[in-house]
Amino acid sequence: MKIAIVCYPTFGGSGVVATELGLELARRGHEIHFITYSQPVRLALLSPNVHYHEVNVPEYPLFHYQPYELALSSKLVDMVKLHKIELLHVHYAIPHAYAGYMAKQMLKDEGIVIPMVTTLHGTDITLVGNHPFYKPAVSFSINKSDIVTSVSQSLKDDTNTLFTITKDIVVIPNFIELELHDKSAKTNCFRSVLAKNEERIITHISNFRKVKRIPDVIQIFNLIQQKIPAKLMMVGDGPEKEKAEQLCFELGIQEKVIFFGNSHEIDSILSYSDLFLLPSQTESFGLAALEAMAWNVPIISSNSGGLPEVNLQGVSGYLSDVGNCEEMAANALKILENDTVLDTFKNNAFETAKKFDLKEILPLYEALYEEAIRNI
Repeated sequence: MKIAIVCYPTFGGSGVVATELGLELARRGHEIHFITYSQPVRLALLSPNVHYHEVNVPEYPLFHYQPYELALSSKLVDMVKLHKIELLHVHYAIPHAYAGYMAKQMLKDEGIVIPMVTTLHGTDITLVGNHPFYKPAVSFSINKSDIVTSVSQSLKDDTNTLFTITKDIVVIPNFIELELHDKSAKTNCFRSVLAKNEERIITHISNFRKVKRIPDVIQIFNLIQQKIPAKLMMVGDGPEKEKAEQLCFELGIQEKVIFFGNSHEIDSILSYSDLFLLPSQTESFGLAALEAMAWNVPIISSNSGGLPEVNLQGVSGYLSDVGNCEEMAANALKILENDTVLDTFKNNAFETAKKFDLKEILPLYEALYEEAIRNI
C-alpha cells in the first residue's frame, strides 16, 4: 500500500508513535509518505520506502496567523496525485483530520477517492478539541473520517462523552519496539555518572506541563529519599521546569536531582532506572510509562485516563488517586526497599510491555487500512 502519514514532527508521543508506525510499515514493504511542516524527530534515516514531504506555509501580510490547514490540505492533494497515494493516516483530529477531509473533497472533484484513517491521541480531544471554539470542527472531522482509532479505551470513552460521534471508534493501543531495547549495552561506567552504587535511580520523563503534576514528582521523590538513598532523573523541558528546580532548592534536595532537559540519552537513563514516576492529572495512554517498562522499570502512577490499561496494579507497579503523594511514595518504597521485590517488579514490567510490542500492534493497523481501501 501507498500510505501518507500526517503527524506533528515533535518530541511528543503522537509524533513518535506515528513515525515509528510508518517506519515499521516501510520495513514490511509499504510505501510511506510523511507529510508535515518539518522532518519528524525519529525519522533519522530515509529508505527507498520512506519519503518526507515538507509543508511550506508562505508568509502573507493579510493573515495574522498563517493558515497551516490550507497549506497542508493543498500539499496532501498534490502528493496524492503525484505519488498515487492510496490512503491517508492522520494523527490528531485537528488540524490534521480537518485538513485531510478538505483534501479528500478536492480530490473527489477530480475523480480521486481516497480513504482517511484518523487516530486520536489525547489533547486533541480532552484539551484543545473540547474548547468551544474548536468543538464543532473536531466532531465534524471525526465523523467525516472513514475509520477512527484511539490509543486507549479511556480516550474512546472521553471522546464519546465530550462529542456527538456517529462513527465507531476502534481502540488500538500505543506500542513499543522491544527489539530496540538492547539491555546488553549497559555499562557500569555510565551508571556511576547518574548515582552511587547504593542509590536507587528514580526517573521522570515528560514535557513538564501542568497536567504532568511536576511538583508531585518532586514531593514523591522527597518522601522516598528520606527513607532510602536515591537520585531523581528529570528528563524533558517545559513551562514547569523552572518551578521544579526551585522546589528542589526549597526542599534542600537539589544535589539529589538531575535535570537533563530534552535529552537524547533517554534509553541509557531508563536502562539504569529502578523506578518511573508518572503522577499525571490525566494521560490518554501513558507512552512514557510503557517505554520505561520496556527497560524493565516498574511504574508508580496516578490511576487517571489510560494509565490503568498500561500499568497493572501490583504487577508492573502501583496506581494511586491523583495527588496522593504519600501513598505513591509508600508504594514506591514497597518496591525499592527489597532487592528481590524490585527484581520481581522489573521482570513483571517487561512482561507487561510485551503485550504492546509493535509487532503485535502493527497488523491491527494493516487490517484497518485494507478495510478502508476496500470500502471506498
